[in-house]
Amino acid sequence: MALEVWIREGESQEALLRRFQRMVQMEGILREAKAHRHFVSKREAARIKAKSNARRRRRQSSG
Repeated sequence: MALEVWIREGESQEALLRRFQRMVQMEGILREAKAHRHFVSKREAARIKAKSNARRRRRQSSG
């Protein structure tokens, strides 16, 4: 996954940086990097997923 940002004519470096950060956010690069920071076994991943699903269901039913 390659992410390239080229400076546009008349664009400031601050605007280029903001555009790059927005692209990184939209691509989910940081989220993916954080998710792969530590090894998580399949069993642990399933437990985390079940816990988040239960939390989401509780929020949907109460609100």
